[in-house]
Amino acid sequence: MRRLLCVLAALLTLTFLCGSASAEEPTGSMELQYAENFSVDYYAGGAALLRAGDQAFVLQPAGASVPEGLEKLPRISVPAQNIYLASSSVPDLFLQMDALDTVRFTSTDAPSWRIPELREAVGTEQIAYIGKYSAPDYEALLTEGCDLVVENTMILHNPATKEKLEALGFPVLIEYSSYEPHPLGRVEWIKLYGLLCGKQAEANAFFDRQLETYGSVEKLEPLHKSVAFFHITANGGVVVRRQADYITRMIELAGAETAVTELPPSDNALSTETIQMESFYAQARDADVLIYNSTVAGDVTDMDSFLSQHPLLGDFKAVREGDVWCTEMSMFQRSSAAADMIKEIRAAVSGDAGEHLRYLHRIQ
Repeated sequence: MRRLLCVLAALLTLTFLCGSASAEEPTGSMELQYAENFSVDYYAGGAALLRAGDQAFVLQPAGASVPEGLEKLPRISVPAQNIYLASSSVPDLFLQMDALDTVRFTSTDAPSWRIPELREAVGTEQIAYIGKYSAPDYEALLTEGCDLVVENTMILHNPATKEKLEALGFPVLIEYSSYEPHPLGRVEWIKLYGLLCGKQAEANAFFDRQLETYGSVEKLEPLHKSVAFFHITANGGVVVRRQADYITRMIELAGAETAVTELPPSDNALSTETIQMESFYAQARDADVLIYNSTVAGDVTDMDSFLSQHPLLGDFKAVREGDVWCTEMSMFQRSSAAADMIKEIRAAVSGDAGEHLRYLHRIQ
């Protein structure tokens, strides 16, 4: 439904802005295999039309003409420089295509980065931290001539910030990668960022490697084992993932099943749900594998620390059999690594992991 609404909104936006059915026809489109929430059409004069959610932009290289019928659309000069990546899920994609030199601003401070390269870049002010996404340093953006602002959908809750950025002349692209139904769709947004910053070849090469990794898992048989992915709050609630969430999808693509499926109905877009321990226990006590989310709750290195969070945890099958794992704290900032994570979940659930993985570690 969200995908359909985004498509309809984009069509309405284009109809309103273009105002004519005689607009110039594109010569081709960006090839996408999994991403559904953006598209790029190419035109003979060198420009391109980007659609993302309900947004539409003309991507205009130096010397390129604006396609007929698209003159009223906002423009992004490409390749963009001094980019402001307010979305913390995007910088890792720039890192993977060696494009951090095009990023100048972030809304995530150095201590909050779990990716060493980004922590160092912000710590040394190669990338400047300019405050929270909802209250950036507008003067810094104006002084250094920011070409592009990339926000996630949280900015929709702060429309005044977006409006001010646009009023100051900054194109604001809201990225909808979190809406992608397939985890590889989230990664495929790297192709868009490669186009925006002049790193298309590097972006395509990286995505092809992710496809190869995913392909090695996709062809394997189902494991017929269940996994519970969760963390426990300070108040004793258990935070689990909803069925439409990409973590749940990665577990399924790894060949496993999600243990916690009975959740209260919700009409919001949140990917998580907090339930009582009693409900979690009833659904997950016989799960074959437990995966604890350290990103919110903090790292858990040993079984004593894990069991101290609630007395019922000792009764879980996965605890008795030694199949309890914890995510590394960089996992959710590593937006590029969906295929690698699927492969690691498969290894952990199948028993072929040994003890050393990059994004998961066994709780001993």
